[in-house]
Amino acid sequence: MARKTQTIAAEPIPRPAQSKQTAVGTRIRVPKTAELVAAHLRRQIVKGDLVEGSALPSEAALMAQFGVSRPTLREAFRVLESEALLTVRRGARGGARVHTPDGRVAARYAALVLEHRGTTIGDILQARGVIEPPCAALLASHRTEQDLAILRKAVEAEADAEEPADAIGFHESFHHLIVELSNNRTLTVLSDMLAHIIDLVTVSSVSPEHASAAEKRAVARGHRAHERLVDLIATRQAAAAETMWRKHLLESGDYLLHGPSPRSLLDLMGPPPASGD
Repeated sequence: MARKTQTIAAEPIPRPAQSKQTAVGTRIRVPKTAELVAAHLRRQIVKGDLVEGSALPSEAALMAQFGVSRPTLREAFRVLESEALLTVRRGARGGARVHTPDGRVAARYAALVLEHRGTTIGDILQARGVIEPPCAALLASHRTEQDLAILRKAVEAEADAEEPADAIGFHESFHHLIVELSNNRTLTVLSDMLAHIIDLVTVSSVSPEHASAAEKRAVARGHRAHERLVDLIATRQAAAAETMWRKHLLESGDYLLHGPSPRSLLDLMGPPPASGD
């Protein structure tokens, strides 16, 4: 079955202008041709003209369209690969495939920045405590029956989880839903970045084979809090939902920081590999 390639809009790629000296003597940086090609393709991906998983035309076709050399085109591909917007495979069955922007990529990079700066887990939990409670209030104020159905299904999935580690995964998904259903896209992206980091910390702190009684109790408390929040959202009690959710986040954060497997400094890289003899 032949693969479907995506059509590239035939907009001309502007040629780099000559560098100029400004009145204050600062030289203007002129974009490289590869950067202009990358910007053209990036724009089409972000606008949705190029869709997830689609294959770009062949290198020869793109070189002819953009009027660039193979090294320039491949440099543009490398720029987009570094942004996780393309994957490129060489060979007869190779080619470039499109990926739409993914918040997990931003989250991974943000986690590296935070860890490099010595960020504490408490700092991250505090940021979540700023974002999520107002979202719970927003959701309570404008929730729909469909929103309630989604939330109740999520709570049921938590209850059916057989292992604490699985339940924690469902708990984090519930947190995501509270922000996502608030319909604020900016807060959703920011929350997803924090949730990705928190998920790595929480799941790694629970062993499914040796879950302690305290960990099981914490999971049960979290489940009851989620049920209570859904009830408040259902009755449109926005202020109560915000207050209750803030209290729950403080309690769950305190457990993560001071519970059976306390964590303080963000450390997602793990110990360095053992050196060989």
